[in-house]
Amino acid sequence: MYLLDANTLIDAKNYYYPIDRVPEFWDWLIYHGRSGNIKIPIEIYRELYGQKGKKDELVTWAKRAEVKKTLLLKESAEPDLVSRITYGGYLPNPTDDEIKRMGNDPFLLSYALRDPENRCVVTTEVSKKSKKGAGAKIPDVCEKFDIRCIDSFQLIRELDFKTSWNKQ
Repeated sequence: MYLLDANTLIDAKNYYYPIDRVPEFWDWLIYHGRSGNIKIPIEIYRELYGQKGKKDELVTWAKRAEVKKTLLLKESAEPDLVSRITYGGYLPNPTDDEIKRMGNDPFLLSYALRDPENRCVVTTEVSKKSKKGAGAKIPDVCEKFDIRCIDSFQLIRELDFKTSWNKQ
């Protein structure tokens, strides 16, 4: 199962696959959500709603009943796993500001840590080993926990996205 970070969808909408220009990509995500291949944890899903009530195409898409039903991971975070990621992957004693800076990343990684053999994190963040603490990058924290982490382009290769995917 591929667990998507919000930036994979935000960047796809902004740069690679605008919803109005490449609707096949967005339908492909729903298809794979229905198949159980792609999911988004609730903490990450909420990030798609944007900043302070701003609405855009991604917010509208994410709020569709079909999208929510098929892509939302139907699990709750396990506090002990979130703690393991937070304190073992980022900082042993983070301040409130540092926890805020980490955002929902520890939650995303905790869902993958639940079943690292069968789950993979997908993010557009890139490794930057010099970033430590609350600023650590997802790929680097994943590495500490032996969680597989790939980027959006690897995802589309592995699940074979083509604009004609639904005509096969």
